[in-house]
Amino acid sequence: MIWFGGRKPALESFAEDNAATLQGHLGMEAVDCGDDWLRLRMPVDRRTHQPFGRLHGGASVALAETAASMAATHCVDPEKWLVVGLEINANHVRPAYDGWVYATARPETMGRTIQVWSIRIEDEAGKLVCISRFTAAVIAKDRN
Repeated sequence: MIWFGGRKPALESFAEDNAATLQGHLGMEAVDCGDDWLRLRMPVDRRTHQPFGRLHGGASVALAETAASMAATHCVDPEKWLVVGLEINANHVRPAYDGWVYATARPETMGRTIQVWSIRIEDEAGKLVCISRFTAAVIAKDRN
């Protein structure tokens, strides 16, 4: 299990904790997590569409970064460490028009100072919509 202290992330508070953030405005929800993955979902609707009625690529990237950031944060001691994004990329491979998309973040490497995560975003039928990679820095809290 990758989670700090051997405890899976508490997903129940995600909506309340993020209500006034980008995540809340885009309707993101924490769905599930396993021993080495975390899944969020986001609606494909007027909030996340681009002008042609498709899921906006930026909304996909926001979902990917949120899933990986949340996962990465739960892998370190929160009393000592912060996890901050360094880089994200995304390949948009299939459009989504409505319903929900699901982002599943899994670690590729979890070093002492750098973490790299892969995020698959799929539609409700399980078809790949976007594949993303996120790199994060692990920094000491006292460096703030």
